[in-house]
Formats: sequence, C-alpha cells, structure tokens
Amino acid sequence: MFEDFLSHLFPRMVLEKNLRIRYTFCLGGMAFTLFLLLAVSGLLLAMYYQPHSEHAYASILYIEEQVFGGHFLHSLHRTASNFYLALIFLHTLRVLLTGAYRKPREVNWLIGFMLLCLALFSGYTGYLLPMDQLALWATQTGMELLRVIPLGETLFNILVPDAVGEPLSLLRFYVLHVVVLPMLTVSLCFLHFYKIRKQKGALPYL
Repeated sequence: MFEDFLSHLFPRMVLEKNLRIRYTFCLGGMAFTLFLLLAVSGLLLAMYYQPHSEHAYASILYIEEQVFGGHFLHSLHRTASNFYLALIFLHTLRVLLTGAYRKPREVNWLIGFMLLCLALFSGYTGYLLPMDQLALWATQTGMELLRVIPLGETLFNILVPDAVGEPLSLLRFYVLHVVVLPMLTVSLCFLHFYKIRKQKGALPYL
C-alpha cells in the first residue's frame, strides 16, 4: 500500500493528454498538496503555540509579532486551510456530477467522504486554538448545535468536559487538531490512493 501511495504521488510516466486541464482539474492532488503544506506550517506553529487557556492567545500574538516570519506563517496556515476545504468540496462535487462514485468505486467514494468530514472537523477544532473572542463564540455556537443531534450530548461531554475555551477542552481540541485527525487523514489518503491505483481509475496505463 505504501508503494502504491508513493507511485500515485510520483508516477513513472504521465501521458501528455493527462497534463491538459480538464474537468477533474487535479482537485484531489491539489487538496493533498495543501494538506502537506498545512502539516508543515502547523508543525512550525506548534513550536511556539501554548495549548492552555491562559497562554494560547498570548502565544499567537507572540508568533505574529515576535517570531521571524510568524505572521506570514500563521496567515499561510489559515489561508491554506480555507483552500483545502474548498478543494475537497469541489473534488467531492466533481465525483458526484461525473458519477465516479458508481460501482466498483463505492468504497473509495465512502473513503473520500470520510476525508471530507475529517477536513471539516479539523478546521473546526483548529478554529478554537487562537482563543480570541471570535473563536470562542463560534466554537460555543457549534457545540450547542451539536447537543441537539442524536448522541450529541455524549459527544459534547467528550469534547468539552469543562467549558469551551477552558484548559481541558482546549487541550482536547489541540490534540485532535494536531495528532488524531492528521493521522486519520494520512491513513485514509493512503487507502484512497491505493484504491485508485488498484481500480486503474485515474491512470489506467499504469
């Protein structure tokens, strides 16, 4: 699976016609490239960020005002996350409109949909981390909406054991954002690319 993953990223050959801009626009590939950019920029931000309710906002200010290139890095991470979500939405829409979810690609369609859900949840958990007023109110609104769905109260208690923005909830959002969700995303990307190559969907000549 790992070899197929690398081969999908770096194919041994590419037909000239596949380099033309068509309806696919390489949306999945661009989304994965942005995911890698988010991983690198997030790792650099994590070297200065403090996941504690009393120090989180101050650490963001320190990154933007004191760290060399910190303002650019933070802006890059935020902007890349917006484009990442947009590209995954467009990729999902393209799959729907072209019928690429039909047999024998049903499983890969489900994997892609789970990647979309992970991207949305990653964006949501990351939104709280700056701990400014907008982040607090937006996260609080989302958590209250979560409580009205089935099993929502249980999920709420897991994500927010104290209160939105308090030490335990912020730490859980941070761990989800920088460890759990990226690991799940990478694992599903491995499986997604593996299924694409096995089904000869994107590059049938390989």
